[in-house]
Amino acid sequence: MSNAASGLPIGRGLLYLIVAGAAWGTAGAAASLVYRASDMGPIALSFWRCAGGLVLLLAVRLRRRRTVAPAVCEPLGRKALRIGVTGVGLAVFQTAYFAAVQATGLAVATVVTLGAGPVLIALGARLTMGERLGRGGSAAVAGALLGLGVLVLGGGGATVRPSGVALAVVAAAGYSVMTLLTRWWGRDGRVDGSGTTVWTFAVTTVCLLPLGLAEGLVPHAAQPAHVLALVAYIAAIPTALAYALFFAGAAAVRSATVSVIMLLEPVSAAVLAVGLLGERLTAPTLAGTLLMLGSVAGLAAAETRGAGADGRPAPEEETALV
Repeated sequence: MSNAASGLPIGRGLLYLIVAGAAWGTAGAAASLVYRASDMGPIALSFWRCAGGLVLLLAVRLRRRRTVAPAVCEPLGRKALRIGVTGVGLAVFQTAYFAAVQATGLAVATVVTLGAGPVLIALGARLTMGERLGRGGSAAVAGALLGLGVLVLGGGGATVRPSGVALAVVAAAGYSVMTLLTRWWGRDGRVDGSGTTVWTFAVTTVCLLPLGLAEGLVPHAAQPAHVLALVAYIAAIPTALAYALFFAGAAAVRSATVSVIMLLEPVSAAVLAVGLLGERLTAPTLAGTLLMLGSVAGLAAAETRGAGADGRPAPEEETALV
């Protein structure tokens, strides 16, 4: 875990990831309101989410370049490969997940995608980067997966369709590749985090454009200003802000830890479903939320315990994990 190379203290990286996961959870509630107010489809919403986020990130980056000198110098060929693969991974993740929701329902698609993600990431990080979870980390992952299952499937009545499950696994693979590559290329500190986010969204927007055109990009709505405000929120907070924080934090924190902290997304979504959308708070919802929050807290504590006084990993841990 060569966090020292990334230049970002572990504590700040964890904070970035926690905020990103919580912000991602608000996207589902906002999307539900968009679907209620218009006939916009999920792929079109994903396209506008990425396109709007790209515009905002470009504006911020252009403003920063006038006052801040580039902090890193990355070879052009490696940068192009990294951004291209990450952008395709993000497009696969979002599109396959939406397709899985349509094929097998929200409950099964969510539990397979977010449940398979930490497993694939932990396995990939162990094989490619030698990152070890340890007993405490393994217990936290198991607790998070159990909490996710209770949270999403606790209500019962889910319908499992093989095609939908397969699409959800593809979505998890896309998310896993994106997370692992962000961590892999961030280990030597020669990654421009803001540039990664901007160009990744450019690639993702291009990938989603033909699918969005096929579905229909311009929705019909009785209150178009209301729908536009919701889409603008989705593009700004759970997209531009959240992904910028995600790519920065994922370059500094172990990949398996990233995958578990990102499970805060369904937790915040469940809270909003109760408080904003009027859904009933059930015992499984409460139990699953507490299990997942406990797992995130346990992993965060384990991650910071391995850091030195300056917030960076101890030398022996860095040697063991890289």
